[in-house]
Order: sequence, then C-alpha cells, then structure tokens
Amino acid sequence: MTLDYDDVIADRLMLAPAHAGHLPLLRSLIREGASEGSFDPELARNSPESQLFFANLRQALLTGYFIVEDARGVIARDSASGYVYLPADAHEDARPVGFGLFKAFGAFGYELWLTAVDPVWRGTGHGRRLLSALFDTPAGRRAWLVRVQRGNNSAAAMEHLLALNHFVPVRATSSMRWLVRDDAPCGLADTIRTAPIAPTPSDFH
Repeated sequence: MTLDYDDVIADRLMLAPAHAGHLPLLRSLIREGASEGSFDPELARNSPESQLFFANLRQALLTGYFIVEDARGVIARDSASGYVYLPADAHEDARPVGFGLFKAFGAFGYELWLTAVDPVWRGTGHGRRLLSALFDTPAGRRAWLVRVQRGNNSAAAMEHLLALNHFVPVRATSSMRWLVRDDAPCGLADTIRTAPIAPTPSDFH
C-alpha cells in the first residue's frame, strides 16, 4: 500500500507515488541532507531517535499516516503523501533522483515537509522541476507552508526556488525560516508569526 493520495499521477513521467520500497533511497537522501544542515542533524546519526523516525517513515509509506508527538507528549497521526522524482527522459527502471513528502498541517492543509535531490543531479534544473511538479499534485495544491533550515549551502537556493512558486517568508529564527504561499488560507501567516516556538519531538516520532 502506498501513501494516502487523492489520485495517482500516472501521466507525469517525472513523479511516481512513494512506497515502502523507496525507503532506502529516502533514508540515504535524508541522512545526506541532515549531514549538510538541510534537515535536523539528528537524522544523520544512527541514534534511537533517528531509527524511530525512519521506522515511522516506513509506516507512513505503508499507511499514509505519520505518527507525531507534540511538545506536550500528545501522540497523533498526521496524514502524509509523497512522491519520488525521475528525470523526464529516464528509462522505466531508472533509480529516482529526488523526492518530496507532504504532511498535514493542522486545519491548514499540508506543508511540504521534506524534499531533496541527489547531489549528483543538482545544479541542472532538477530542483526547480521537482518543486514545480510537487506543487501540481493533489497535496501540493494544498501545501501552503515550507520550513527551510538556515545556515547551510542549499538554503538560499531553496528559498529562491520557493519564491518562484509564490512562497514568501513570514517568520525567521537563527536556525529556521517559515515560508507561506501567497494564496494561503486567511490566517495562516498570522498563525505562523505568533505561534510559540518550542522543540518539535514530532520531527522524530
């Protein structure tokens, strides 16, 4: 079983629904991104927290739900959906070179939660193509929020690509920048600006 989709993109050669068989690819790209500072550094380690994260990610790829725990210790399930990316001219058995995962964001639809392109394929327009395709999926059309880790070599490029997709920054700390799409539901930007910032155990649960 794959993630919970409104429909399956069968006519776009660049995207295919992510499934549990893609977990080794996703784990490799997420750990590499974490080591570069694009994701939480804990995900680059072979720690109990990161092992739990990837176990829950596998479950999400099977069921369409990711187990989350908020700062109060309350556990819930967030709807999740995701895709792997292949170049348009790739042959049928080619290995995907990127991915994008969406996760429910309260009553505001989805956030683009995690996305990456294999370093070998960066700098040749694949990041732009991946994001454009992701935001044209059912979840992507309702994805109003992206959080970008600051202080790494990819942050500026990521924010530039998000700006091309009509995302604007609404909040920043020393480690994170929140960007909201300019047609987001009324109130989301204000919610992001005023919400208390706390550690996010849900990143690992």
